[in-house]
Amino acid sequence: MTAAVEFLNVSRHYGAGPVAVKAVDGVDLTIPEGEFFAMLGPSGSGKTTCLRLISGFETPTAGAIRIFGEDVSRVPPNLRNVNTVFQDYALFPHMSVRDNVAYGLMVKGVDRRSRLAKADEMLSLVHLPDYGSRKPGQLSGGQRQRVALARALVNEPKVLLLDEPLGALDLKLREAMQDELKNLQRRLGITFVFVTHDQGEALSMADRVAVFSRGRIVQVGTPEEIYDRPATRFVADFVGSSNVLPPDLSARLGGPATWASLRPEAIRLTDTAPRARGRVTGLRYLGLGTRLAVDVGGTELVALVPAGTALPAEGAEVGLTWAADAAHQMAGEA
Repeated sequence: MTAAVEFLNVSRHYGAGPVAVKAVDGVDLTIPEGEFFAMLGPSGSGKTTCLRLISGFETPTAGAIRIFGEDVSRVPPNLRNVNTVFQDYALFPHMSVRDNVAYGLMVKGVDRRSRLAKADEMLSLVHLPDYGSRKPGQLSGGQRQRVALARALVNEPKVLLLDEPLGALDLKLREAMQDELKNLQRRLGITFVFVTHDQGEALSMADRVAVFSRGRIVQVGTPEEIYDRPATRFVADFVGSSNVLPPDLSARLGGPATWASLRPEAIRLTDTAPRARGRVTGLRYLGLGTRLAVDVGGTELVALVPAGTALPAEGAEVGLTWAADAAHQMAGEA
């Protein structure tokens, strides 16, 4: 399979010597053509810097970046076949929606009739066929986001970069746009590289996810692999909610003496042969279920009890159990 984007031991440092900031630190990565790839991590983890390195807005301190086999490490942004959709959309407020979408073609010298026809085609693609004459200020947040998408796609990039494009939307609209983005990527078949700090966005849309921490990638895999089999304590903590069991507790609960991840939804209440017993220290209603905090020998375990299940009172002693393979053994704490 053709690699759309490759990072070969890429670093991006700011400053020099002991005070140097290692925004990206020795990253190796391959993103195949046509993949919806997510870069996930907290603020300052290096994911956005990696996106800027792909776009050309940053230059690597070391290593090489290839786009479809071509080394673009020193190629300026305007000569790379990539486009970026930003969180704030960056639309020109004085221009019509149609002219905003056509702007990239105008810069390339495409004649007015051709570029406006292409802009109308892109607006139809993002379900805004009748909005070309409006100004950005007359649109909702979700509509402006679609215009930004259309403007990025009008140049037919081989790679589309999305820098937290859903961050400014409310929850309901954000969830709807997740479906639209994924469907759009499938229809177009081009490579999407999506940066987010929201693990729900990454898990619901991406074919594969790279989890970043302190300028490095700590795990790459499918959403199922990242969630069900986190490689480290950081991944287990950051991606979803997890009970991270230290080696001594893991051994006391019948597993090997290693760090382990046990998801709350895997734990069930039981009166028969429990794996652990403890006292309920808190209950929090979540709609689809109730979050139950249980003190097990000085360590808190969290169970997600499905809606409709009879709940114990706070302070009650309960038994907990889970499937033998539910506690995933991890390589380390970091």
